[in-house]
Amino acid sequence: MDYLNNLLFGIYPYVALAIFFLGSLIRFDREQYTWKSDSSQLLKRSQLRWGSNLFHIGILFLFFGHAVGLLTPHWLYESMGLTTEAKQLLAMISGGAAGLTCLAGITLLLHRRLTEPRIRATSKPMDIIILLWVFVTLLLGLTSILFSAQHLDGADMLLLANWAQHIVTFRSGAAQFLLAVPLIFKIHLFFGMTLFLLFPFSRLVHVWSGFAAVAYLTRSYQVVRQRG
Repeated sequence: MDYLNNLLFGIYPYVALAIFFLGSLIRFDREQYTWKSDSSQLLKRSQLRWGSNLFHIGILFLFFGHAVGLLTPHWLYESMGLTTEAKQLLAMISGGAAGLTCLAGITLLLHRRLTEPRIRATSKPMDIIILLWVFVTLLLGLTSILFSAQHLDGADMLLLANWAQHIVTFRSGAAQFLLAVPLIFKIHLFFGMTLFLLFPFSRLVHVWSGFAAVAYLTRSYQVVRQRG
C-alpha cells in the first residue's frame, strides 16, 4: 500500500503536470487549428448559455479556491486570524456552493451533448470523456464535503495542504501526508490530477487562451482610421 500510495501521490502528480505543460506546448506548436473549444452555439442556444455560464463560474472559483486553499502556508492564514477550523468551514461552504453551480452547468452541457443528435454527431470521443470525467470529479469533491463535516478540526485539510505544498516545491515525502487521509479524498485527488493529464488532448486547451487574454489589459490602444 505504501508503494502504491507513493506511486499515485508522489510520482503520478509530476507525470500529469509534465504531460499538461509539454502536451499543451506541443499541441500549440503542431496543431494550432485544433486549439479551440469547437463551439456549437447555434444548437440549443439557451441551454448552452445557462450550462456554459454556470459551468465556467463554478469551475473558475473551484480552480482558484483549490489553489489558494491548498498552497497557502498554515502560518500565513493563522497570522491573519483565520483558524484552521474556520478555514475548513469556509472551504466547505464556498466550495460546496461553487461545486453545485458547476455541477448544474455541466449537467446541462452533458444533457445537451448526449441528447441533441446533431451535436452528438459532431462530438469527438474526448469531448464526451472530458465532460464525464469532470462530472465524476465534481461528484467526488462534493461527496468529500460530507466526510469533512464529520471532522471539523481541519486535520485532513492540513495533510492535503502539506501534500500539495511539498509537490509544487519538489520536496520529498509528499505522499506520506496522504497515508491517513480518507479514501474519498485520494480518489478525488486522482481524478483531479488526471484532468491535467487529459487536458492537452481535449478542448480544454482553450483555457490557455482565456488566461492569455488578460494581456489585452496592458496592450496599447489601437487607433483605427477610415481610409481617405
